[in-house]
Amino acid sequence: MKRLILTALMASGLAGAIAPNASAQQDTVTTTTTTTTTTKGKRSTRFSMTLGIKDEERSKDDSVRKAKSNKARFVGGITLTRFDLGFSKLIDNGNFTLSPENDFLDYKASKTSTVSFDVLQLGYRFNSNFKIYIAGGFDWTLIRLKKNITMQPNQPALTYVTDTIQFSKNRFSNSYVHIPLNFELRTKENDNGKRFYFVFGPEVAFLLNAKVKQISNERGKQKFKDDYNFEPFRYGGTVRLGYGGLGIFAKYYMNDMFASAPQKGIRNMSFGITLGLN
Repeated sequence: MKRLILTALMASGLAGAIAPNASAQQDTVTTTTTTTTTTKGKRSTRFSMTLGIKDEERSKDDSVRKAKSNKARFVGGITLTRFDLGFSKLIDNGNFTLSPENDFLDYKASKTSTVSFDVLQLGYRFNSNFKIYIAGGFDWTLIRLKKNITMQPNQPALTYVTDTIQFSKNRFSNSYVHIPLNFELRTKENDNGKRFYFVFGPEVAFLLNAKVKQISNERGKQKFKDDYNFEPFRYGGTVRLGYGGLGIFAKYYMNDMFASAPQKGIRNMSFGITLGLN
C-alpha cells in the first residue's frame, strides 16, 4: 500500500514538473483512473495516470495575429512597392489617333512604356480590410518615336527638326516624382495567406527632367536633356486590382501632357501590371 501511494506521489510530482513547461505553449490534460479489486477478503487499489497534451499553439497564434491585424494603427516608412510596368498611350483631344499638327509625335505602341514605383508611404489602417495612405515615388514615360526627328531644347514650344539619318532608337521620355493618395480595400486572407486588393485614389506629380536618347550608325549613342515643354505639374488618378502581390493598374492624367499651346489637349494614360501590392 505504501508502495502504491509513493508511486502515485511520484507520478503526481512528474506531472507537476512537466505542466509549467508545457503550459507556455500548450495545455496539459491529466487523466487519473483508480481501479479497486477484492481478492479473498483483501482489497488492493491500482492507479493509472495518463498525461495528454492538447495543442493550441496554432489557434492562439491565429487569434493573436487576427487581433493585431484588426487593430487600428498608423502605418508607414521607407518601402519599395507598387512597381508598375506597362504601356503608355497618348490621347489627342479624346482620340487615340494624333491630329495632323501633332503627327510628329507618332510612336511605336509596343515600345512606348511606363515604369513607376513607390519608395515611402504614411497612412492609417482602420482595420484589416481598409486603410488610407499617402505615398511618394518616381515614374517614367518612355515614348519610342517612329519618325527620324530630333526634339530641340530651350524652345518656347515643342520644336523638332527632321534628320536625314535612320535612328535604330529614338526615345523621348520624361520623369516625375509622384505623390499618390490611395484608398485600399482588401478581403480577408484565405488559407494560403493571400487576399484580393482594390486600390484607388488621386495623384499629383512634379517634373524632374526630360530626355532624348538616340542611337544610329552615323552618330552612335546620343543623349540630350531638357524639360522639352512637358507640363511641370501633373494630376490624375490610379486604379489597381490585385491578388496577393500581383495586380493590374490603370492611370489617367487629367491635364495636358505638354505646356506648349500647339500640343494643347494631348493627355497621357497608362496600364499594365503591378508587382508588390501589400
